[in-house]
Amino acid sequence: MTRFAAFLRGVSPTNCKMPELARSFVAAGFTDVKTVLSSGNVVFTASGTERSVLKKAQAAMQEHLDNPFKLFVRRVDVLQAMLASDPYAAFKLKPDAKRVVTFLPAEPAAVPKLPIELDGARILCLKDRALFSAYLPSPKSPVFMVLIERTFGKEVTTRTWETVRKVCAASDNMAGA
Repeated sequence: MTRFAAFLRGVSPTNCKMPELARSFVAAGFTDVKTVLSSGNVVFTASGTERSVLKKAQAAMQEHLDNPFKLFVRRVDVLQAMLASDPYAAFKLKPDAKRVVTFLPAEPAAVPKLPIELDGARILCLKDRALFSAYLPSPKSPVFMVLIERTFGKEVTTRTWETVRKVCAASDNMAGA
């Protein structure tokens, strides 16, 4: 059995209740299901590949939720390795820069030369279907989303670096329970 994390696109407390989301994952046959924050993050245990787990979760959300959201599934050990590698370390970021991870559904067919920038938001690098971006908060926010969507499309979901840490921590806490 493997620990997975699911990141849903477009979830907020007003359009998806976390207990209902968790119930849909239990209905898919997953165990140790826990939602993290109120923005569509779920950690759980399942057998199978990312692709097969994604299909089961999507089918269960289709059946049990009014709004089946676009879903991105990653193994928790892959996320933990990503955190440990700190892809931001290779870039000179200001201390108040916000770090953002964008999950892609697949490796893109074409990748522009990175890093690229728009009004202070930068896409720094791409590793294993994840974009690493940084921006400084400004009145133009969320300019980083404009840059990401313009470059890689809208079929993505984005989390702060800190949210990814919290998802991994929640998974660690469940594994130890």
